[in-house]
Amino acid sequence: MSLLPLFLLTPVLIAVGYCDLRYMRIPNPLVYTALVLFAFTAPFLPLADVGMRLLAATVVFLIGFGLFALRLLGGGDVKMLAALMLFIPPQSIALYGYVFSFSMALGIIAILILRRIQIAGSGHWVSMQAAGQFPMGISIAFSGIAHAWLLQSLTG
Repeated sequence: MSLLPLFLLTPVLIAVGYCDLRYMRIPNPLVYTALVLFAFTAPFLPLADVGMRLLAATVVFLIGFGLFALRLLGGGDVKMLAALMLFIPPQSIALYGYVFSFSMALGIIAILILRRIQIAGSGHWVSMQAAGQFPMGISIAFSGIAHAWLLQSLTG
């Protein structure tokens, strides 16, 4: 199982987490960068894996689009989560579901605590003022990075 594409995505994921935390937006260029990175790494993956990754990304995008239409998810969250699925090895999709769930819970708790204590200078961070909204990009970023390290420790 090749984890190199997922590790190469790490800087993009860090930027996703930062942008969503700071501005409550995941810029399209970050999603495009992930897609281009996948296009460059896909030829080095088994063809069956590429097909399964494309299928997983499509399913996540379609479900996410429905949630976006219901105003339950942001468009950037949907696009980035679908793009991230291109980097999750098919053999570990179920494990990723657990990692993502943990990341969501951890992210929600962290945001609630940070909003409660009102860190000095947090007025410039849109996510600290956006009551009732959650910068899911931090959980998307954390889950992708944590999944890569978890798989590395399990297989390495």
